[in-house]
Amino acid sequence: MKLLYITNGLNGAGGLERVLSIKASFLADKLDYEVHIVSLNNSCTNLFYNFSANIILHDIAVTGNPFSYVKAYISGLKKVVAKVKPDIILVCDDGLKAFFLPFFLKKYGKMIYERHVSKTISIGKNPNLLKKIIANFQFLLMDILAKKYDKFVVLTQENHKEWRLKNLIVLSNPLSFYPIEVATLDNKKVIAVGKQSHQKGYDLLLKSWKKVIEKHQDWHLEIYGKFDAKENLNAITNDLDITNNVHFFEPVKNIQEKYLEASIYVMSSRYEGFGMVLIEAMACGVPCVSFNCPFGPSDIIKNKEDGFLVENGDVNELANKIRTIIENENLRKQMGNHAKENVKRFLPEVICKQWDDLFKSMTK
Repeated sequence: MKLLYITNGLNGAGGLERVLSIKASFLADKLDYEVHIVSLNNSCTNLFYNFSANIILHDIAVTGNPFSYVKAYISGLKKVVAKVKPDIILVCDDGLKAFFLPFFLKKYGKMIYERHVSKTISIGKNPNLLKKIIANFQFLLMDILAKKYDKFVVLTQENHKEWRLKNLIVLSNPLSFYPIEVATLDNKKVIAVGKQSHQKGYDLLLKSWKKVIEKHQDWHLEIYGKFDAKENLNAITNDLDITNNVHFFEPVKNIQEKYLEASIYVMSSRYEGFGMVLIEAMACGVPCVSFNCPFGPSDIIKNKEDGFLVENGDVNELANKIRTIIENENLRKQMGNHAKENVKRFLPEVICKQWDDLFKSMTK
């Protein structure tokens, strides 16, 4: 069976690229699918993540004004689809343009849309009335256009509630890794992973961390993610006088090693599409503390068993739960053991079998 994934880019260090590298590679190497991926403007070169050599990559050049861009985009996709002749087309693009693709490509085969973020991302940071009106119009348009896909896939049960669709199903992301090694949870280190952005809520995390180190000055917070000067995180760290206990790093390929060196994972996101970082940390036996934000954490963390869920945005309670794990070694290691076991439901062989079943049901 031939699969064609459509995405904007492959060479980034984000969650979508990571998930696609795992899933597409497993389908190609383990389940014998012929997998193709088409991306834009040479973004299939200098890849951050490893993609199987069995995957066939395609590129479309799109430039110019909006009219020229859209014309080149549709024309390029049609050429690739006509050449590949896929049994199923999968669209991994969280932008609005993806919702129009069935009008141009549906005649070539079955189509699946994969939604990797919450609708909330359309609202943006500090929305005014105009932004809210535009976002609500986009939501309405998305709901109408999404019906044109054969299947519309979201990542969590909470995401499911955002959409009013009969073609809607839930399929979680697969784990990036499941190491034999387990974190010792003895290092005085808390870790967070994700690009610096309003969404990730690092400004809230830093305020919370200030409260943590009032009692635990020998503990350190490490944040891995693409830098963004607009977030002013260095200035916030300086103002809070916590520079000696907070360390910022660019994305690294060996993030598994960083999880294994940590004793707690913390997620301060205002909203999520899933929470890939949570299952990665848990796979390394690291307990998690997370805001119970929309959407993802409540589908992953079993509260008080393998981590803690905290009311979204509650900086004080986030600090309290981090301190609870710091101060109770037995609890920390018990939660770590549960995390390692509970996260097995996200193993690639489990998730990709669900995709395999879906593909086969659609092509009978």
